[in-house]
Amino acid sequence: MNWDAHLRLRHVRCFLEIARAESVSLAAERMNITQPAVSRSLKELEDMLGTHLFDRVGRGLRLNEAGRVFQSHAAASMVELMRGHDRITSQESRVRLSVGALPTASTELLPQAALAFKKQAPHVRLHILTGPNWLLFNQLRDGTLDLVVGRMPEGEAAIGVTFEQLYIEDVVLVCRPGHKILLVDDVHTAIVNYPLILPPKGAVIATTVSRFLSSIGLPEMRGVFETVALPVGRKIVQSSDMLWFISRGVVADELNNGALVTVDLESPLLSGPVGISVSSSAPLSVERSTLADCLKASVVSPAG
Repeated sequence: MNWDAHLRLRHVRCFLEIARAESVSLAAERMNITQPAVSRSLKELEDMLGTHLFDRVGRGLRLNEAGRVFQSHAAASMVELMRGHDRITSQESRVRLSVGALPTASTELLPQAALAFKKQAPHVRLHILTGPNWLLFNQLRDGTLDLVVGRMPEGEAAIGVTFEQLYIEDVVLVCRPGHKILLVDDVHTAIVNYPLILPPKGAVIATTVSRFLSSIGLPEMRGVFETVALPVGRKIVQSSDMLWFISRGVVADELNNGALVTVDLESPLLSGPVGISVSSSAPLSVERSTLADCLKASVVSPAG
């Protein structure tokens, strides 16, 4: 099939929405069209390309290698088309820069950088989104986000993404002041005696924590709760004997004012890079480069 003569914008839009939602039915709902229409557009696109773009996983769909390759180019093309449309039709001169913020960068680094960015680029509207790791990096690859700030992605999340390190940060085990574990000599052995709050599956630090627990002989240790959300984790820890594995940057203010206390673990397995992630296919952007410079200038020591 002469694909360039048959390819339509609807094919690309449907493909990108399915990739983002990992579901034909959810993509149809978001686009306000029928599910058969979305399925038909996907089939036509795959016929034109001569390959499947998704693997079926349970009831959902997940991009395969060919799909990820096509996503990177299709997303970049859509972003440029939308920018061209905005420049021609917009009644205002403001530009929007969309940023994904992972928990470790949301409390200190990004807010400081955002204030500096506002002074340097007052014409740019900074659109900041939070969410689970897998969603933000999927939105980064499909062009919905211009960059993601936080821990370095691993596994599938790192596909099609370039990463620039800003600093090294550790995951800490925190408890309330006066917790009994603070008086124990062998902390590693004592951990098993207390309920844990662990990062949920898919969180960037989940693998880091899992590796550490395996290294101290607790590979099957499970959390009573799973969260990386500061308001929830902070309140639970302060109100109980639970211990929480969380990135230091998330609880930096609580550690500084004594609301939470770290349990000394002294393990290099709990350290990892924090930085800026950008889609490998993203076009050059003055606004994105300006924000990156502000982020670099706003870096503070994770211990301070």
